[in-house]
Amino acid sequence: MAAGATIHTFEVQLADMDRGVYEDLDLRVARHPSETPAFLVTRVLAYCLEYGEGIAFGDGIATTDEPAVIARDLTGAITAWIEVGAPEADRLHHGSRLAEHTTVYTHRDPAKVLARWDGKRIHRREDIVLHAVDGAFVDEVARRLERRNRLTVTMTERHLYVEINGDALDTQVTDHPLG
Repeated sequence: MAAGATIHTFEVQLADMDRGVYEDLDLRVARHPSETPAFLVTRVLAYCLEYGEGIAFGDGIATTDEPAVIARDLTGAITAWIEVGAPEADRLHHGSRLAEHTTVYTHRDPAKVLARWDGKRIHRREDIVLHAVDGAFVDEVARRLERRNRLTVTMTERHLYVEINGDALDTQVTDHPLG
C-alpha cells in the first residue's frame, strides 16, 4: 500500500445474473493518492463483475508489474489480467501473454480507448474485450463514495444496477471486442 493511501471499505452484495454469481463481499480497498474517485469506482466494479476464485486487487497504479485486478489459481499462476481505464497496449500484450483471460473496464470514451491500441501489437487481441461503463454514471457513484460504503451490484443482460449508501443508479455496460 502506498504511503498516504486512503482505505475505503465496501460491504457488497453481488448478483451477477449474467454469470450466475451471487456473493456477499467485504472489501478493503486502498486508494492511491494519485487515483481519481472515478478510477476507484471502476476498479471496484471490475472486481465485482469479474469476481471468481483467486481474485484480488493488484498493485495497479503503484507498479507496472500487475493490473488493477488480478486472479491467480492455487499454484499462483495468473488466470485473469483485468485492467482499468486506458492502459497502454504493451500492458495488455504483457498481461495476455501471462493470463488465460485478459479484459479492460473503462469509464472513458471507448472509441478513444480503442483508438490508442490501433496498429499496436497485442497478444491474443481477438480474445480481449473492453467493457465500457458510462463515465457520467461512474462520476455519480463516485460522488456518493464514503470511507465506509454499502454497495449492491446487480448485472443482468449487460445492464448494471448499483445501490451505494442507499442511492440507486443504473447504466448499460457496452462490450467492445478488440479483435
